Amino acid sequence: MGEGDASPLFAPPVKRSVTIAGHQTAISLEPLFWEALRAAAVREGLPLNALIARIDVARMEADDPPNLASAIRCWLFARSGDGEGRLQI
Repeated sequence: MGEGDASPLFAPPVKRSVTIAGHQTAISLEPLFWEALRAAAVREGLPLNALIARIDVARMEADDPPNLASAIRCWLFARSGDGEGRLQI
């Protein structure tokens, strides 16, 4: 699979190191989610680490915060609807 190829739908998670608020952490996401996250960062005009940091801040505001990887998946899913955070199911 080449650099520009789309990731298969079912692929094992890939662990990557990111820096959030000056601290390194590892996040494991399936390639499909890494691609979606990179695309979202481009749309938001942010570096990938900055978008992850924003998601991290938002998740910490929850009553029972999920782990960061789950928060990223939920954030991406919530934005996969009509473009305004509302899901079209």
